[in-house]
Amino acid sequence: MFSALRFRNFRLLWIGLIISFSGSFMQQAALLWHVALLAPPERRGVALGMVGLVRVVPIIVFSLIAGVAADVFNRRRLMMVTQIGGALVASVLAVLAFAGLTVVWPVYLLAALGAAVGAFDPPARHALVPMLVPRDALPNAISLNTAMAQAASVAGPAIGGLIIAVANVGWAYAFNAISFACVVIALVRMRDVPETDRDPSRARDMMSLAAAREGLAFVFRSPIIRSTMLLDFFATFFASALALLPIFAQDILHVGARGYGVLAAAPAMGALAASAAMIPLAHRLTRQGMTLVWAVMAYALATIVFGVSRSFWLTLACLALSGAADAVSMVIRNLVRQLETPDAMRGRMIGVNMVFFMGGPQLGELEAGLVAQWRGAPFSVITGGVGCLIAATAIAAATPQLRHYRRFEPRASP
Repeated sequence: MFSALRFRNFRLLWIGLIISFSGSFMQQAALLWHVALLAPPERRGVALGMVGLVRVVPIIVFSLIAGVAADVFNRRRLMMVTQIGGALVASVLAVLAFAGLTVVWPVYLLAALGAAVGAFDPPARHALVPMLVPRDALPNAISLNTAMAQAASVAGPAIGGLIIAVANVGWAYAFNAISFACVVIALVRMRDVPETDRDPSRARDMMSLAAAREGLAFVFRSPIIRSTMLLDFFATFFASALALLPIFAQDILHVGARGYGVLAAAPAMGALAASAAMIPLAHRLTRQGMTLVWAVMAYALATIVFGVSRSFWLTLACLALSGAADAVSMVIRNLVRQLETPDAMRGRMIGVNMVFFMGGPQLGELEAGLVAQWRGAPFSVITGGVGCLIAATAIAAATPQLRHYRRFEPRASP
């Protein structure tokens, strides 16, 4: 179950990331809560939705550039730069929170800056993993990374909820700033990391718009990669319910900051359980394509019931189920994409995927906030779940290659 951890470089990165991710998820929950406190009560829906908008613009602007950079520059060094940048943003948020910030716009500005810096991290990080383990250990490494991220997303919001309940929200930002150092230390201690598989003579030429277009063309030529990205985007766009959790915690379920922390961690609790189950099962699934489709549909149904629920425990269960379904689809999506993409194209593929993977949730937060402002948070969540269900059905119907996908078959290099 843990074979990829035998490899020192991957083990160092995995341990550093679980601490850093815990801080990042803590900050995400704290930032939404902070915005909900600073915004006028009558405009909280829009205020929370704006968090998604200010995050998504830098992702759209920089994701393709970040993907090219991950294929051109040393991925380990690029990650060091992104970790230091993220630590600086979190530190400024902490200083402002401790100083008693009373307006919301600096939080939006720093959230956008953090998204811009963070846009360069996933392409470098995901493209680095196949360079740290042998090919036959990659499914295990991806499953372990998914489980690690879910464990962090359980710990982060739960601890963050306790912190903001008993102390200043700035402490959550401060912990995140410190947590970035764990990844930097891991990267520094790595040894014998291979270089990116590329022609060194073309490295300067690759940092161009043409190289970015080459990455886009590669993604959209592959129906399997394209359909998994579209599923990812529409699921998170329509069903971004977590952005409205402060409203549910404060006004509908009346559970306060501690209850909010538990609810914010619930999807990750379910995802952690599902990720742990996927570690030994990733190679044994026989119909990966339809498993992915059914997982997204389960995610949509859980979101619908969450919108209907007025019970804390039913809401908790629905959020946990949505997290479990998302984790199953995440492992399959990531493994298919990594195995079907040559190393020289991997950073750009992940850069394109960022528009779907990160753009979907952020735009979805805006959509959810606007609909919540118009018709209320429950209506927003319910209609989002229905939209996700319709989108998953349409994509599966339009992509027979996805429905019939039964094994992880690496794509030959072009």
